[in-house]
Amino acid sequence: MQRLGVALIKVMQGIRVLEVAQFTFVPAAGAILADWGADVIKVEHPVRGDTQRGFINMGGFQLDPNRHPLIEHPNRGKRSVGIDVSTPGGQEVLYEIAKTADVFLTNYMPQARQKHKFDVEHIRAVNPNIIYARGSAYGDKGPERLVGGFDGTAFWTRSGVGHALTPEELGGALSQGIPAFGDSIGGMNIAGGISAALFHRDRTGEALEVDVSLLSTAWWAAGASVTQGMETGETMRSVMPDSIGPTVNPFLGNYLTSDGGTINLCIVSPTGYIRDAFEHLGLPELADDPRFSDVLPLIENAEAAAELIAESIRSKPFEYWRQHLKTMKGQWAPFQSLVDLATDDQAVANDMIVEVEATDGGKPFKVVRGPVQFNHEPLETTRAPQASEHTEIVLMELGIDWDRIAELKDSGAIA
Repeated sequence: MQRLGVALIKVMQGIRVLEVAQFTFVPAAGAILADWGADVIKVEHPVRGDTQRGFINMGGFQLDPNRHPLIEHPNRGKRSVGIDVSTPGGQEVLYEIAKTADVFLTNYMPQARQKHKFDVEHIRAVNPNIIYARGSAYGDKGPERLVGGFDGTAFWTRSGVGHALTPEELGGALSQGIPAFGDSIGGMNIAGGISAALFHRDRTGEALEVDVSLLSTAWWAAGASVTQGMETGETMRSVMPDSIGPTVNPFLGNYLTSDGGTINLCIVSPTGYIRDAFEHLGLPELADDPRFSDVLPLIENAEAAAELIAESIRSKPFEYWRQHLKTMKGQWAPFQSLVDLATDDQAVANDMIVEVEATDGGKPFKVVRGPVQFNHEPLETTRAPQASEHTEIVLMELGIDWDRIAELKDSGAIA
């Protein structure tokens, strides 16, 4: 995937990242950095590999271990080295790689980092110039520094995000519904923090520590609402489907179609859009109704207008509105599933889907590219590595000879 023989831009080319991490949150950061051209070396246990490799179920769906979304998504483009970091020999190998790395990336708990001697002071002892990046559930300070968590607990449940997205009328809590949702967002945050730290090191020579938590990721994502809550003591909640709810803007909300689809109107500021919107919604007469013809009366009579809009949209099927509203000036969107997006012309046109070689040798495996593009270029990457796939290659690059590699293998320090 190159343009007329011109090499694609790799903004992180020449940067080496040493990743000692599992699951998705921190490995997702490594995947983004690999997308951008970094050499990302993923350290996995020589027998078990990344614990997530053993997951055979995701959201109630059985997973093929050879076509594994929870491995491919956060690990494409990397090289895998099998090291038992609990052994002295494994730690020696880890330090040898760390000497050559620009970034150390981990989501292991503080107690594990200390026990196995890869906390910041141990890594900095062999490479004082390395950027040390940590991902955690609740942050690397405070009384719960030693408490672990996943995005389902820290990002969705504890943060208030799940509460805000659960309609009060349900009388309970919605589950997250998207595995590794906060993990992927948080991984992007870590990648951005590492990029800034690399820039700072280049300018000043100072190597920084970088910290991102799932809790802070959620609070940043919901930042305006969190600020509103701290200011007023009140918080917004999602409303039930087909519920108008309190509104001051009838052009803002979800409306059900005749066949159970949903159209989202999102004309945040109706000024200049009122007539065109009503005409497209099959209600041209409302543009001349003094209750709705200008912004101030529209706000005052928003509930009445919303009921009329709901009735009109409910009179025709989803596909009608999907095509008919394409010429509307105001903002709107069809309510799609994650599967629908795979064939969305706009998503495809913007190279949001990338094909990589499949581990099982079958049809190409489709993964989602990161949200950042450079010069409109498509992404060129490789499949996620198999566990310990590149151990010998990486160690030989470091100058470790075959006899030493054999000794390390015999001792169980490496795979």
